[in-house]
Amino acid sequence: MADPRPFLPSDPDALPYTYTPLPNPDEASEIRKRQFKELLAIFSGLLMLSLLVVIISSGNESDTHANKNEPVFLAKEPYTTRPAKLHPVSRSVAAGVSEKANRLADAVTGPAFPWNNSMLSWQRTAFHFQPEKNWMNGPLFYKGWYHFFYQWNPNGATWGDIVWGHAVSKDLIHWFHLPLAMVADQWYDINGVWTGSATILPDGKIVMLYTGSTNESVQVQNLAYPADHNDPLLTKWVKYSGNPVLVPPPGIGYKDFRDPTTAWYTSEGKWRIIIGSKLNKTGISLVYDTKDFKTYEQLNGVLHAVPGTGMWECVDFYPVSKAGDKGLDTSANGPDVKHVVKASLDDDRNDYYALGTYEEKTGKWIPDNQKIDVGIGIRYDYGIFYASKTFYDQNKERRVLWGWIGESDSQNADMQKGWASVQGIPRTVVFDKKTGSNLLQWPVEEVEKLRLSSKDFDKVEVKAGSVLPLQVGTATQLDIVAEFELDKKVLESVAESNEVFSCNTSAGASNRGALGPFGLLVHADESLLEQTPVYFYVAKGPGGSVDTFFCTDQTRSSVANDVKKKVTGSYVPVLKDEKLSVRILVDHSIVESFAQGGRTTITSRVYPTKAIYGAARLFLFNNATETSVTASLKVWQMNSAFIRPYHPDETSNASFNPFTYIQFIVTFFIFFTLSFIR
Repeated sequence: MADPRPFLPSDPDALPYTYTPLPNPDEASEIRKRQFKELLAIFSGLLMLSLLVVIISSGNESDTHANKNEPVFLAKEPYTTRPAKLHPVSRSVAAGVSEKANRLADAVTGPAFPWNNSMLSWQRTAFHFQPEKNWMNGPLFYKGWYHFFYQWNPNGATWGDIVWGHAVSKDLIHWFHLPLAMVADQWYDINGVWTGSATILPDGKIVMLYTGSTNESVQVQNLAYPADHNDPLLTKWVKYSGNPVLVPPPGIGYKDFRDPTTAWYTSEGKWRIIIGSKLNKTGISLVYDTKDFKTYEQLNGVLHAVPGTGMWECVDFYPVSKAGDKGLDTSANGPDVKHVVKASLDDDRNDYYALGTYEEKTGKWIPDNQKIDVGIGIRYDYGIFYASKTFYDQNKERRVLWGWIGESDSQNADMQKGWASVQGIPRTVVFDKKTGSNLLQWPVEEVEKLRLSSKDFDKVEVKAGSVLPLQVGTATQLDIVAEFELDKKVLESVAESNEVFSCNTSAGASNRGALGPFGLLVHADESLLEQTPVYFYVAKGPGGSVDTFFCTDQTRSSVANDVKKKVTGSYVPVLKDEKLSVRILVDHSIVESFAQGGRTTITSRVYPTKAIYGAARLFLFNNATETSVTASLKVWQMNSAFIRPYHPDETSNASFNPFTYIQFIVTFFIFFTLSFIR
C-alpha cells in the first residue's frame, strides 16, 4: 500500500530535522551504498527510457516508416489557424523547366481545408521511397548496391534549390540516405542540378551526364564521375573541369535543352545519347555521338519528332526483347529487339511511350503505329506518374522503371506537413508478346518481402448494385491480387450499344452500365462517405465487340476541398479467355494499380480525412445494372520498409535492427552495475 503521507517523516512521532545530521562512522558506508543505488536506479531508468524511445522510433512512421495502424504524431489541438484562400501556384515556370508538381485543376476560392497533424502524418508512405522531409523528383546498380540519385530541395517542400540527393539499397525496397551527391556550386549549374543519367562503361567505370541551369538560366549538359570507382557507395563525385560539354545548338531555345539519356554503344565504336527539346510545338529528341563523353558530334535531324506534343523532357530510349522475358542492356540491338522511345510532356505532365524500330546508321527511330506515337498514344500510367527513368539491372537481367509521384493536394498542405512527393514502387518492364503493342509493367519481386498475413476470398458473388465488406483488418498498407468474371450468359444477351465510354469524361463509379463498373473500394470508411473505387467497366459495342476500361475514381476520396479529385484511366486490352485481373498496392496516400498483368496502370494520390488508420476499410462493389460478378482475391497486410540514414558499419543489412542497440545497452548496464557493486 502506498504511503498516504509520502512527504512526512516515516515515524509520526518524530520531528523533522532542522539541519542535516552527520552520519556516524558505522552508518557512512551504508549511506554511500544507498546513494549509489539511488544513482544507479536513476541511471537505469534513463537507459531504459532511451531503449524504449529507440524501439518506438524503429516503428515510428515519421522516421522509419513502420506500423501505421495508429496515429503517431497527433496535434495537441486541432489546426485552428485561419485558413488562407487557395490559388494554384506555379513553382518554376520562370526557370524554364517543368516544376514537376501537379497544379490544382481550378482555382479554389473557398477556405483551405483544416488539416491536422493526425491526418497529415497518415499520408506519409510506409514502403515507398521518399526523403525524410521537403521536396523531391539516374538509378543504377553498382558493386552490389542499387543507387538512386534524385532531384531534391533540401530547403523546403516546394520546387526550388534543386540538388542531387543520393540513396542506396540492396533490394530496391529498404533504403539508406547518403550525403548529397551534387550541389549547385558552379556557374554552369548554380541555378539547379537537374535530371541526368549514368552510363557504366565496359571497364566498369561510371560517367554521369546531367543538365545544369547556368547563372543565366541556360540549360547545358555537364559531365561528372565518381571520385573513387572502388567505393561501392559512390559517396563523392567530381565535376569535369571542362563543363559544360554541351550547350543548346542553333535554333534551340536556351531553356529547351535538357535531360540526357543513358548512352548506348554503336557499331562504329561511339557512344550515343539523346536530349529532349522542341521546335515550336513539335517535341523532338536530339542525337549526339561521343567517344570520350567530353566532345560531341550532333547527328543530322532528330531521333524522332511528333508535332503538337510540345517540350519533351526526361526522354528515355531502350531495347526490349520480342523473344524473351529478360531485360536488355541499353546497347542491345538485333532482329529480336524492339526499341522504346519515351517522353515526359511538359504541356500535359504525363509520360508517353511507343514501340518501334531503331535504325542505327541514320540515328532514326520509326514507330510501329503512328496512331499511337509518342505523346498521342499509350501512357506509362494514367494517374500521377511523371519524369520516369529506366535502367538496366545487370544483377537480375531486368529493365527497371521508376517514376516520380507528385502531390495533388495544395501547396499549403505540403508546407504544413513538411514534405512533398514520393517515388513509385520500381517496376519491371517487358514487351507484351501477346498484344505486340504494349509494355507490361509489374512491381519488382522484392516488394513481396514485405507481405505479412494474408486472407483469401474465393469466388465471391457480387450481385448487381451491391457492396460487400472484406474483413482484412486495417486497410492502410495492402497488396491486393484480384480476378473478376462476368456472367457469360448475361454478357452474350446484353444489347449492343453505341456508347462511347471514357474513364476521364464519365461520372466515375456512380455511372451505371449494363456490364459495369465493378471492382474494389480502397481507402473507404465504414459509412462509405470517403472511398476510392478502382474498377473495370465493360462496354458491348456494335457487332458484339467488347471493350474493357480500367479506371480509378477519386471524386469521393476525401471530404477535403483543396485536393484534386478526378476520374482517370484508359482502355485495357483483354484477350480471349483472359479473366479480368488487377493488382493494387495500397500505401497510405498512394495507390498503384496494375490491370491485366500491367498493360494499363494507374497511380493515385488520395487524401482521406476519415478513412485513415484503423478506420480504413476495403470493399468489393458491383454497380452494374444487369450482371453479377464473381471475384477471387488474396489480400496481404504489408510491412513497412526501413528508409533511414546510412552508417559506415552497415554494409549488408538494409533494415534497422533494434536488438543491436539492446545488446549494447544490456552489456553497458551490466558493466555499470558491477562497477557500483565493487
